[in-house]
Amino acid sequence: MGVTGPTGPVMDRDEVDRALARLGAEHEAIETSLLALQDHAGRRLLEGAGLTGITRERWTSTEASITLLWTYFDAYTGALRTAREIRARRRWSSREDLVELTELLRGESVMVAGSVTATANAPTLHGTSSRLSERYSLATLVDRMNELYATSLDLVVAADAVWSALPARIDLLAAELQRTRKLAHSVGVRPGEHPAGDDLERITRTLTKLREEVVSDPLAFWIPAEGSSAPGGGRPDTTVYDREARALEDVRREIDAVLTVRQDAEKRIVKLRDVLSRADRTLAEARTARGEVLAKIAATEVPVVSGPPTVLQEQLATAAEYRRQAQWHRLSPLLESLEQKAEDELLRARESLTAVTAPLAVRAELRGRLDAYKAKVARHGFAEEPELVERYEKARRMLWSAPCDLRVAEQAVLRYQQAAAELLGSGRRVPGQGGAEDVRGPGA
Repeated sequence: MGVTGPTGPVMDRDEVDRALARLGAEHEAIETSLLALQDHAGRRLLEGAGLTGITRERWTSTEASITLLWTYFDAYTGALRTAREIRARRRWSSREDLVELTELLRGESVMVAGSVTATANAPTLHGTSSRLSERYSLATLVDRMNELYATSLDLVVAADAVWSALPARIDLLAAELQRTRKLAHSVGVRPGEHPAGDDLERITRTLTKLREEVVSDPLAFWIPAEGSSAPGGGRPDTTVYDREARALEDVRREIDAVLTVRQDAEKRIVKLRDVLSRADRTLAEARTARGEVLAKIAATEVPVVSGPPTVLQEQLATAAEYRRQAQWHRLSPLLESLEQKAEDELLRARESLTAVTAPLAVRAELRGRLDAYKAKVARHGFAEEPELVERYEKARRMLWSAPCDLRVAEQAVLRYQQAAAELLGSGRRVPGQGGAEDVRGPGA
């Protein structure tokens, strides 16, 4: 390589052969990639689709890039063919052949029309060219084709990924939506009559619009992967789809609840009648007990017992009517509300009975306490003590007479207890009782 030319040292025959082999391999790889891009399903869909938005804007530029790619490839192919023809002239290339091959293989020997590189805003290495023609070396042309191929493939793969993922999933969800709508109508869940019916209409509109947007502007639903330089690095944006899928699942659960109501409605209504009947009986018992307390207990506050609420009976009748008319969507929330109110009403009735009968319970407790102390003093032999007998009879008359003044009776019981406690604590013994020595002495 002692001879030099405009492009530097002239290549020898071995260098030329190695360069031609390398360029031939690159030519084959580029051709394979371009044909694969040409046959890519995503590219064919982009060519035939009615695009909008960002996808239309980027596809216009990418189409020009693909056209430019083929122009560059044709120029590259022509230059490589010329170089091979020159090398094939002679087995041992002459100096003139080597100089020409060096210029062709290393120099800017490939001419591309400038109007082609500027077509349809196609990007170039140094911006949009306005020159009549541009010259490139084969190495530069390969770099340029690699760059254009990567950007073109990235768009095609992204659009194809969105089209492959979202429309099919939207269609499946739409089919499930239609089945849910039919089931909803069968149980009376309709738009304007039930919130779930309104949700179904909204989901339908959203899915229809989403599918149209995905088909016409797939790149609007593409999230590129951060830091990834590989073509098609990223994932489809399924945010709207996922939200509507969750909303449909919520509606399905609501309809399932309505279906459950349809199956269990009669049993639940019967149970409601039973709970309300028990509450009414308890209130009736409380009213009866209040009359007894007022007759037997004096000087005490007895709460008034209210009557059963008619509104619950009216709502129960409405629930039965909803069941007869198969208005399950209305019956479901009404039964849930009634079940809670019925339990609350039964609890209120029981609390009223407890409050009304409280004075009788107090009287019973005082009677029990009085008899318990009487039995205790009897075991110690003091049952006939005059003071205890007097206090016991007084307390007993108060507790077993009507009306009973609980406050006075309680004081009487306390006085009996105090007298009994003082007597039991005095240490006195009754003859014949076991225990310590009799207080009257050993000779008694």
